Amino acid sequence: MIISKPYQLDHEKLLKNNSGNRSVYIETYGCQMNVADSEVVMSILADSGFRQIEQMEQADLILVNTCSIRENAEQRIRGRLGEFKRVKNANPQLIVGVIGCMAERLKEKLLEQEKLVDIVVGPDAYRDLPRLISQAETGQTAINVLLSREETYAEIAPVRYASNGISAFVSIMRGCDNMCSYCIVPFTRGRERSRDPETILVEVRTLIEQGFKEVTLLGQNVDKYSWKKDEPEQVNFAQLLAKVAELAPELRVRFSTSYPQDMTDQVLETMAKYPNICKHIHFPAQSGSTRVLELMRRGYTREWYMSRVEAIKRFMPDCAISTDVITGFSSETEAEHQETLSLIEWAEFDLAFMFAYSERPNTYAHRNLPDDVPEAVKSRRLTEIIELQNKISEKVKQKDIGQTFEVLIEGTSKKSNEQWHGRTSQNKTVVFTAPNAKKGDYVKVKIRGATQATLLGELV
Repeated sequence: MIISKPYQLDHEKLLKNNSGNRSVYIETYGCQMNVADSEVVMSILADSGFRQIEQMEQADLILVNTCSIRENAEQRIRGRLGEFKRVKNANPQLIVGVIGCMAERLKEKLLEQEKLVDIVVGPDAYRDLPRLISQAETGQTAINVLLSREETYAEIAPVRYASNGISAFVSIMRGCDNMCSYCIVPFTRGRERSRDPETILVEVRTLIEQGFKEVTLLGQNVDKYSWKKDEPEQVNFAQLLAKVAELAPELRVRFSTSYPQDMTDQVLETMAKYPNICKHIHFPAQSGSTRVLELMRRGYTREWYMSRVEAIKRFMPDCAISTDVITGFSSETEAEHQETLSLIEWAEFDLAFMFAYSERPNTYAHRNLPDDVPEAVKSRRLTEIIELQNKISEKVKQKDIGQTFEVLIEGTSKKSNEQWHGRTSQNKTVVFTAPNAKKGDYVKVKIRGATQATLLGELV
C-alpha cells in the first residue's frame, strides 16, 4: 500500500513537541510501516532536542524516509533529493539525510557517487541518529545501515505528528522471511521478528487514554506474528488481535498486511467474534496464475487463494477485501493474464492496488528470471486490469446504496467544511452532513449515492 506523499503536520500535537533548539523537516514515502517508522524517528529526535517544522528552507536537518519497492518510487525520491540539495547550497550548514529502505540499498551511491546526502540510516539503525547527526555536523558523511535480528523499537513511544488524532499505526513486527522472488523488502528490512505483546498493549492503552478511536496493527506479514520469550505459551496473531480488541470495546482495530499462505481460520474466527475488529482484510493476490505465483515464490496456488477468500466470506459475509496485483511478471503469457482478470472478476475485490512489474536489483527474479514481457504489453495488461477493477468497485459501491453503516468521523470533507468524512468498518470512505457531530464520534449513516472513490450518505 503506497502512500508516497509528505506528511501533513498535526499542529496541536506539533506544539507539544516543539521545545527543541534545532529544527527538522521530514518527508515520508512508501508504506504504512514507513509512516510508523517516521513517528519513531521523531520521538528519538525530540529526545535529542529537535523540534519539527513545515518549511524545509528553515530546517537544520532534512530527512526523507524512503521506499524501494518500485522503481518509480525511487525516481520520485531522487527528484526530491535534488531539491534538497539546492536548499543546502543556499545553507551549507543544513544536514540532509536519507532513512529507510533506499538508505540500505543505495548507501554508497547516495553518499559518495552522487553526493546528495550527508547521512544514510537504515530501518534498524534509527537509535543511532543522534550520533550520526553529530558526526555529519563536523563535515563527515555518516552511515549506519546494519540490519538487526532483534530491533523492534518496542519501548519507544512514537510521536504521532501526522495523526488526525483519531487513527494511529502500531507496529507489531518488523522484517519479512517470505522471500518472494520479486520483492526487495527482506533485503532492506531484514529478517522477521515480532514485538513483545505487552509493549504493544501498553502503546494501545496510551493511545486510548489520548483519545484515539482506531489503531492499525502493522507488519509485513501480520499472520506470522509470534511471541514466546517470557510468556508461558506462544502468543500468535489471532491471540494478539483478541488482546487488543478486549482493551476497549469502543476502539476499532485494523491490521495490515495478511499473507494468503499464512492466514488461519483462528484469525477469521477472532475477527468474527469481536465487533470492534474491522471487517476488512488487505489480501494480496499478485497473480491469478498458479505458474506465475510459483515463479513469484508466493507459496500458494490460485485454488488456495480462492479457498481463503471463500473462508473469509464464510466467517464474515460482510467483510471487504482489497488486494495487490502485479501484471507482466517474467514470462507471463496472455492466457495467464486472462487468469488474473478472471480471479479479479470472481473475487469482486472492493479495492485493488495494481502495478506493472518493476524489476528490483538483487532480488531472486532479477538474478534468475528475465524481465521479458515488453513494456507496451505490460501497459496494456495493466490498463485492462484497472478498467475491470474500476467496474467491479463501482458495482460493489452500488450494492452499498440503501444500507446503513456505523461510521467513525475522522474530519471534515476535503471539498466542504460543512460535511464530515469517515470510514466504515469495511474501510470505505463516507461523506455526509451531521450538524451536531464532532470528530471521533461514531454515527449511523445511510448510503444514498456514490462517486468513483467515495460513498455519499445521510445521518440516520
